[in-house]
Amino acid sequence: MRIFLDTANVDQIRQAKRLGVISGVTTNPSLMFQAGRADYRAAIQEICAIESGPVSAEVLSPEAEGMVEEAREVSKWAANVAIKIPATVAGLEATSILARENIKVNFTLCFSLNQALLGALAGAAYTSLFVGRLDDIGHDGMELVKEIVEVFNKYKLSTEVIAASIRHPLHCVAAAKAGAHIATVPYNVLMQMIQHPLTSIGVTRFAEDWQRITRAEG
Repeated sequence: MRIFLDTANVDQIRQAKRLGVISGVTTNPSLMFQAGRADYRAAIQEICAIESGPVSAEVLSPEAEGMVEEAREVSKWAANVAIKIPATVAGLEATSILARENIKVNFTLCFSLNQALLGALAGAAYTSLFVGRLDDIGHDGMELVKEIVEVFNKYKLSTEVIAASIRHPLHCVAAAKAGAHIATVPYNVLMQMIQHPLTSIGVTRFAEDWQRITRAEG
């Protein structure tokens, strides 16, 4: 399973790149707002310059024609841009058009197997399942990820499944077990994934024991 970073904060992206563990970035208008980025094009191009893997940028038009026009423009901003298209009727139409033009689509805001399957059949490169939002309303988001992965594997569909709306490290564990190709995670969750209290205790204990050795030798 690969890890994408779900953010528009370039400082977080740079730090994650230094760790050597991410291979893509996902963004949306809410994340842009949180990062204080008003110039959408400049923000996406800056992120694409930092991260050479797929960088998902969202379109905002509600109609298929507008989505396609936006996507064609955004896809020119950088070679590694993927276009986030919502799982709607208009989005499905736009996805099929863009896929024929070899523009990578991240079919997003998926909450059902039907939506994910249709996105894959329309030619989406990725389909994003919002597991946290499903959990919020009493559904098992990761069980849905598992079902979609099984169906895609059974019928040899090339669309990759992204576990999105990740809320905590256990979501990442569950996504890996469910067979998700990618988990896109917030920066704070990425940092939590590497932490364990026993590791911290062990590092402290090793340092203390080494100090005892050096003092005894001195």
